[in-house]
Amino acid sequence: MASENGGAAFVILYVLMTLVVGLPVMLAEFTLGRGSAKSPIQALYHYGGSAWRPLGAFFVLTGFTILAYYSVIAGWAVRYAVEGIVTGFPADAGARFGAVSEGWDAVAWHLGFMVLTTTVVAGGVRAGIERASLILMPALGTFIVGLAIYAATLDGASGGYAYYFTTDFAEIFSFDVAKDAAGQAFFSLSLGMGTMLTYASYLSRDSDLPDEAALIAISDFGVALVAGLVIFPLLFALGLQSEIVGGGTGTLGALFVVLPKAFASMGATGTVVGGLFMGALSMAALTSAISLLEPVVSSAVDTLGWTRKRSAVVAGTAIALVGLPAALDVGLLDIMDSVGGQLFLLMGGLGLSLFVGWAMEDPIAAVGATRRGGLGVWRFLLRWVVPSILALMAYFSAVDSIDKLLTWLG
Repeated sequence: MASENGGAAFVILYVLMTLVVGLPVMLAEFTLGRGSAKSPIQALYHYGGSAWRPLGAFFVLTGFTILAYYSVIAGWAVRYAVEGIVTGFPADAGARFGAVSEGWDAVAWHLGFMVLTTTVVAGGVRAGIERASLILMPALGTFIVGLAIYAATLDGASGGYAYYFTTDFAEIFSFDVAKDAAGQAFFSLSLGMGTMLTYASYLSRDSDLPDEAALIAISDFGVALVAGLVIFPLLFALGLQSEIVGGGTGTLGALFVVLPKAFASMGATGTVVGGLFMGALSMAALTSAISLLEPVVSSAVDTLGWTRKRSAVVAGTAIALVGLPAALDVGLLDIMDSVGGQLFLLMGGLGLSLFVGWAMEDPIAAVGATRRGGLGVWRFLLRWVVPSILALMAYFSAVDSIDKLLTWLG
């Protein structure tokens, strides 16, 4: 995303969106989840009555939609990790991506990834989600930091750092860049889809919600920042910057065409480095997929009275089926990403900020009596600043989604 949107300009806007919009919305989700100890639909009903249930249902729909196409991309990542380690990366990365990104091979990897995700979530919070995270997250952090250290040793890496940290102020004032930064902040922090609300429903009353929100945001940005310290120095050192910076490759092209081409050009070293990178990407994808499925499953348990296992199997199967068209057509995947991964998230955040800011009775008290300092600013942001920004960004996102749909329809 940074490569498409002016490097540091995008990073700066991403940080601003995280602080001004993301953190207030995250704390709002935490407040609803911990206070109700329910999934999205029931949490909104608990605090707002039946009139606000549709907002909770919209959260579930958003996570459902995103996971339907996200699992296709995750399937690519797992395939690239396995093939990169076993056979190495092909020199003609573009042709390879065109061959595996859509069609029945993509369907098979998509379905396999959904089976894995469903199995973890069906195992429960402690035995499934928590156990997987305790293994995957430290491994992900170790891989990314190790790759960043390796990238720093390459000749020419300084050009990558320069691009990453040099700001084009004209891009900062671009609505398109701001829209992408807002969408990325919400997607990255798992906001606007009920994920954080659902996870917060498992928190104890002793948890300090503002501190939890700040820690998550800092950790999330830290991983994203370090990932940039891997990619840009690597590409500049190998002379491939023109293909990713202003090259029109798109986010998927950067991940699955330009980077594999870089790994292929590195010979045996590229097999190791590329395998580790794609392995880290696969780990990140799995933990994200788990967080996308959990609100859907939790809502089925709370609302329909199903067991967790049944809810996971039914939801996972339905999502896998809805994702089949995206596995067969990359153009449709791009539209689903624009609608679900950006527009729906921004709309969900807008609805949540309006509910907690205006409709919910005394949300400050619901945060916890031990941390009232500064929460007045939080509610002010939810009432005025956050809705204004999200409404504007959602408008531009809707225009972008319609343009992509019309282009796909021909």
